[in-house]
Amino acid sequence: MTSTRKIFKLGIIGHSPGNGHPYSWSAIFNGYDKKEMAKCPFPVIPQYLGEQNPRTMCIPDAKVTHIWTQDKRESQKIADASLIANVITNLDDMIGAVDGVILARDDGNTHLKYGERFIRMNIPILIDKPLATSLPDLNKFEQYYSRGKLIMSCSSMRYVKNILNAKPKLGSILTATAMVPKYWNTYGIHAIDGVCSIMGYDVEYVQNLGKDEEHIIYLRYKNGSHAVLQCFKNTVPAMHFTFYGTKNNLVLTTTDSFSSFKAMLVDYVEMLKTRKLPFNHRDTFISIKILIAAELSRERNGKVVKLTSI
Repeated sequence: MTSTRKIFKLGIIGHSPGNGHPYSWSAIFNGYDKKEMAKCPFPVIPQYLGEQNPRTMCIPDAKVTHIWTQDKRESQKIADASLIANVITNLDDMIGAVDGVILARDDGNTHLKYGERFIRMNIPILIDKPLATSLPDLNKFEQYYSRGKLIMSCSSMRYVKNILNAKPKLGSILTATAMVPKYWNTYGIHAIDGVCSIMGYDVEYVQNLGKDEEHIIYLRYKNGSHAVLQCFKNTVPAMHFTFYGTKNNLVLTTTDSFSSFKAMLVDYVEMLKTRKLPFNHRDTFISIKILIAAELSRERNGKVVKLTSI
């Protein structure tokens, strides 16, 4: 007798200003309607989806079957573009109807509000970066992790191929730099996870020497190595990383959003299958502490903030 492969039903929650993940992430599972996706307010999404082979672009073991946003009209636009069957107006209607939830908003201050009901019901959840932007919310998530709840959250920079491939070529890394666009509380986590995925997460302290919407953040590692992360509001969308090691120096630019998104979503589906987190949640917590420490340092006029103090 042949066994039938389980197809996981997923619910997706969005959207937040400037964030098109509900469109693209749903399409990576479901495929998409070319005509409706052309109406997506983020032109880069239909562009990079159109570059993919339609036979291989989708993750076969799951489908996004339900969507909720604060605006039913917006939900319907996403559903039409990304072939989502059920547009719901009550978020609780996902409970019992889906096997997992993707919280695709990138405003970390809302994640506990929208995600907690699913966590309490033991529904595995993928939360868009950053997990949280405040210590009280982070501490609440820590309580749920300690109870074995399945909460996956990270930047897709953890899955960028050219960053991952760089690690064995560098030797011992002495220093690194990163430049990302837009806002620290939403995009800073890309710089953090991009650097820490190579250098590790044993950061001792953080110092923010920037001002206004220009963040210049110094990370000091416990082993003496260091990194400088920059997040400027008006820079171009691409993200740039440099790593200087004892064997090699590398300059990397990340432009292939699709591949890193897909790899992250594949890991989430694997979590649904195995009921195990794909990486140590400690990494997520240190990333968020770095994010918060950088804000505290700026508020304190560039004072050093040790991670052990928060």
